[in-house]
Amino acid sequence: MTTFSFLDDYSEGAHPDILRALAQTNLAQQAPYGDDAYSADAASRIKAHLGAAFEGAIHFVASGTMANIVSISSCLRPHEAVIAVSSGHIVVREAGAIEATGHKLILVPAVDGKITPENIEEALETNSHFPHMARPRLIYLSNATETGTVYTLAELRSISALARRRGLILFLDGARLGAALASHRNDATLADIASLVDLFWIGGTKVGALLGEAIVVCNPALAEDFPFHLKQRGGMLAKGRLLGIQFRELFGDGNLFSVMARHANAMAARLAAGIASGGYGFAAATETNQVFPIFPNAVVAALQKDFAFYVWGRPDEKHSVIRLVTSWATAEDQVDAFLSRLATD
Repeated sequence: MTTFSFLDDYSEGAHPDILRALAQTNLAQQAPYGDDAYSADAASRIKAHLGAAFEGAIHFVASGTMANIVSISSCLRPHEAVIAVSSGHIVVREAGAIEATGHKLILVPAVDGKITPENIEEALETNSHFPHMARPRLIYLSNATETGTVYTLAELRSISALARRRGLILFLDGARLGAALASHRNDATLADIASLVDLFWIGGTKVGALLGEAIVVCNPALAEDFPFHLKQRGGMLAKGRLLGIQFRELFGDGNLFSVMARHANAMAARLAAGIASGGYGFAAATETNQVFPIFPNAVVAALQKDFAFYVWGRPDEKHSVIRLVTSWATAEDQVDAFLSRLATD
């Protein structure tokens, strides 16, 4: 049996419709640096989901780390800092990319993977000895979180209200925003998010694009100079059309963005249900396309013979938490094969 990967949601290439669109437009000449017709059309399609009050701008970049670097660094002066949960993606998975731009990360504990108004307020209180401390200026959150949990609309509204009351910038990392929006726990729309945050991005890489993320700058004051930051950070591709074409397809009539996210979530739910029926517990609730079961180490070792996944933590000497990630391309028979193998261990 060939090892099947549950390592991430981008081990496959891209959805066939996206590859087809890239091939069909391959020889059409277009303006460079994101000024092409495809990117304009893609931005227009996304804006249709952002509400009539949206007055910002949309830019496409190649990767999530690039989206975070450009978005966060564009907002901050050298002495300003970012508040994030200690498990946040920019904290544990981006090799210090934000710190490398010269900005301190102020870490707070996560609650079910999320940042809360209470720990934001505490961070403000304990980082207020100015000018001797970096000034907290931007709140970072990701939806879905690093443990796959989802912010409710009420939670987002509460954090947004605090940010506006305290003069803070609110930024949302949307690497798995598709999965969050497709979650059974979600009650927010893209228009809700656009009305509550200053900027966010919509992940394409993890929902079936070959590559690419769409940065949505909601605050007009931040949008004005954003292209300069994009250029200086190396995020402005000469062949920006390649990103625009993909997002035009994701937000086209086929609604691929939502369809593929719903499929990935459904496969994760199938995995979680099968694991639970075997009597195993979980380190986090399965709300999107990430599953965090707790297995005896011997079971983990046996599963690793046929499946690839990350060992996420070790709650004790005899057990491990693993992470299983499903994608737009995960098939039911692959999920069932994992569950069948689990049943034999």
